[in-house]
This record gives sequence, C-alpha cells and structure tokens, in this order.
Amino acid sequence: MKYTIKILFFISAIFIIYLFVIREHVNGMASYLSVFLTLSVIIIGFLIFFENRHPTQTITWLVVLGAFPLFGFIFYLLFGRNYRKERMFKKKYILDKETYQQYEYRHSESDLKKHFEKYGQRKIYPLAESLGSSGISFHTETELLTNGEATFDSIKQELRKAQHHIHLEYYIVRDDEIGTEIKRILISKANEGVKVRFLYDAVGSWKLSNAYIREMADAGIEMVAFGPVRVPILNNKLNFRNHRKIIVIDGNVGFVGGLNIGDEYLGKVEQYGFWRDTHLYVRGEAVRSLQLIFLQDWYYMTNDSFITPGYLTPEPETRVRRTGGVQMIAGGPDNEWSVIKNIFFSMITSAEKFVWIATPYFIPDEDIFSALKVAALSGVDVRLLVPNRPDKRIVFHASRSYFPDLLEAGARVFEYEEGFMHSKFIIVDGEIASVGTSNMDMRSFHLNFEVNAFLYHTQSIEDLVAAFINDLQSANEIELEDFNSRHLGYRLLESTSRLLSPLL
Repeated sequence: MKYTIKILFFISAIFIIYLFVIREHVNGMASYLSVFLTLSVIIIGFLIFFENRHPTQTITWLVVLGAFPLFGFIFYLLFGRNYRKERMFKKKYILDKETYQQYEYRHSESDLKKHFEKYGQRKIYPLAESLGSSGISFHTETELLTNGEATFDSIKQELRKAQHHIHLEYYIVRDDEIGTEIKRILISKANEGVKVRFLYDAVGSWKLSNAYIREMADAGIEMVAFGPVRVPILNNKLNFRNHRKIIVIDGNVGFVGGLNIGDEYLGKVEQYGFWRDTHLYVRGEAVRSLQLIFLQDWYYMTNDSFITPGYLTPEPETRVRRTGGVQMIAGGPDNEWSVIKNIFFSMITSAEKFVWIATPYFIPDEDIFSALKVAALSGVDVRLLVPNRPDKRIVFHASRSYFPDLLEAGARVFEYEEGFMHSKFIIVDGEIASVGTSNMDMRSFHLNFEVNAFLYHTQSIEDLVAAFINDLQSANEIELEDFNSRHLGYRLLESTSRLLSPLL
C-alpha cells in the first residue's frame, strides 16, 4: 500500500504540472486528470475502509474525499496515512517499555497500598503504570510555574548550575530573544565541559535557522531533529510529531509542561498578549523518568544509548520523602493504548466532587466527551477553561462546537480573557492532577509524542487548584442561552470545523 500511494501521487503530480504548463491541452488533460483523481480517490477510500479506523474518522475521510477530491487526496497524503503507524513505532515501543521496566524505581505493594488507602483514588496509579510502564515516586519535589517569566527564570537559573549534562527536548524552538538567551547559556556550559544534547521537532521548529543550529554545533552541542521530513507529501512521518517539552539537568532537576522556547511564551508577541501557561519544576527521583523518556527518544533518532548510572541516579540529598506521589507518563503513536487519553478517561470517571480542565484546544474523542457529560449529569462539578481568542482558527471553532452539549449536561465553560490561555492540566477532586504537554484533543491523544506529570496528593495540586480559581477571575463564563443565540455564520463555521475534528 505504501508504494501504491506514492506512485499515485507521482502520477498525479505529473498530470497537474501538465495541466498548468501545457495550457493549449488544458481541456484534454483536465479530463484525464479528473479520471485519474476519481480512481485515486476510490483506491484511497478502500484503503481507509480496510484500515478499520473509528467509524467517525472513516466517514469523515470518505466525505472529504468525495466532496473535495483533489484537496482530499493531497490532505490524505499529508495527514491521513496511519496504516504503517504500528510498524513504524513498534520497535520503539518495545524498547521503551523494556527500558522503563528495567530502570524505573519501583515501590513495594505494601508502600503503595498504605499510601493509596489513606488518600483514595486507588485505580489511577496502577492503570498509569500498566499503560505507561512508569513507576511512581514518593521522593520528588515539584513546584508549579504559572507563566513564562517564572518558568524561564527558573530554567535559566538551573541551567547555569549544571555540572555534568543538560538534556533538552522541545517541539518549538525559536531563534528570537529568549531562544538566543538560552543558546548563550548552553554554549557557555558546553565550553565549561558540560555535555549538552538538544532534541527538537523537525516540523514544530521548521523556522529555526541553520545559523542557530550551526552555532550550537560549533560549541560541541549535539542538535538532533526529531522526525525530519525531506519530501513532505511523500513522508508518512509528517503526521507524528514530538510535542514533548523536557529539560533534565544532571539527572537531578527537570522541567516539563506547556511552554516551548519562544518570545510569545513571555507575552512579547502582540497577537497573543499575556501568555498564560503551566509548567512544572521537578527535583528528585521522578527526574529519572524524564531522563529515560529523553534518552529513549534520543536513541530512536541517533542509535546512541547513554543509559548509565551517571545519567540515571539522582543525588542522595534530593531523595527526601514527600507526602504525595509523582509519576511521569509518556504517550505517543508508538503505544496502541492511547496512554494519556485513557488515564484522563479514568480520572474523569472516578471523580466524585469535581473535574477541572484547562486546555487551549478542546477536541475530545467520543470516549472523553461522553465521560465529561456523564460526570456533569451525575452532579460532578465539571469546568472547562479555554482561550477566547484563536491561534489556530479551525481548531478554535471546532472546539466551540462541543460547548452546547457540555452546557446542556450541566458542565460550565469559561473563556480566558486576559491573554492567551495555553495551560494543559486536569484536576480531579483536589486529590490527583496532571500537568504536561498533552492537549485535550485527538492529535495529542493519538498522533503526537507527549509527556505528562501525574500528581497524587501533592502540594502542587493545591497550588494548581488555586491557580485555576485565579484564572476564572480573568475569564467569562459562557451561558447556554447566550451561546445558542450566536450568529448563524459562526454556527456554520463551527459545524464545518467540527466535521474536520477527527482529522485534527
């Protein structure tokens, strides 16, 4: 099937070139092109049908191909080919799982039973460990960072303390003011003998200049692109991106959350204004999990392994016992279980008091959407906080199409108005929470490589609750009656955008 699609594309490309270059034969060529595209759409339709996707996705693709043959054909080549996903990432999944099981910290059943019987929510951790193969740490300190200034100040401070190594993994890296400042710190540390490795997503950071990369490389910093795309339309890796944001310093300190490296995350881009985001500072045992995630991603791209005691063992003084637990979970297209989505589902269905969610993109699949509605109908306080301005228009309007059903079920929806809301977290009953890179959308659930910190009864959960309540002071609550009276044009735009939501 792989080569069938590529051959179809090449022939289609030739026809299109003829169509625009040899104008005197336009009518004849258009007829041939029409026939060829029709055959191509039929073949792709059969491929989609036999992939046994979710019926919603299958129908959406067939509608797009039928209504817009040329657009649908190209769009499918770019984003729709999932049939080789399992084969592409199977080796990575097996190696990652073996690595996590071998090197993760494990606690005795009696310790776990004692902790979770005291605090409740006993089902989430075993599910997370089963799906993500990552253990829980009771020797980890976390600190909530709620804006770009606090986050980058903390990052720069810790980077300057590095003595052995610095590992960075980011979706977006920009060659702007903060990007340059981070670069200078990394080069300075590399000149001091600190080993610096930097993994950046090839598509998310496509604007990153060669000069930036070359300057880092000249200083001895290893810069590696994740999932490079040389021929975009023919490369079926284009759709599977590394959306993770990880920093590990000396194996003892780490960062994970929603902020990439760019000036917009500091509120310096007028289009967005103040940038509200959530990041997590991590110190202690759970940094080992972040390190393993980075090292396995690095190995996947370079075939170089650095799983040694020097990279995995936190310093003894960082292993202080804390009240709660911290668990780092990696999700991605390499895992057939949709790890993060299924943990979110379990969290929502286990809620007894409240489910509070902040996300910039709300395009849930049917499981998550049903879980939220059922929770709200059951009397659970379900609140959703989203931006009131778009950075991706189709996603923004698709998100709003889900609001009426949520509101009718008794959930409350708020739009953040102070700036752009980019936080990605979920809190359940004030007992468990998740902060990380995963949005509440199908791309994060099924296509992107993500990483989230799951928190159990920690001080950071209390801080997250306080931050959410504070965010609501800068938000407007959407009322069902007012929302239903919005202009017909917006409704059409939202419905059309939602039609594409299984593809987003």
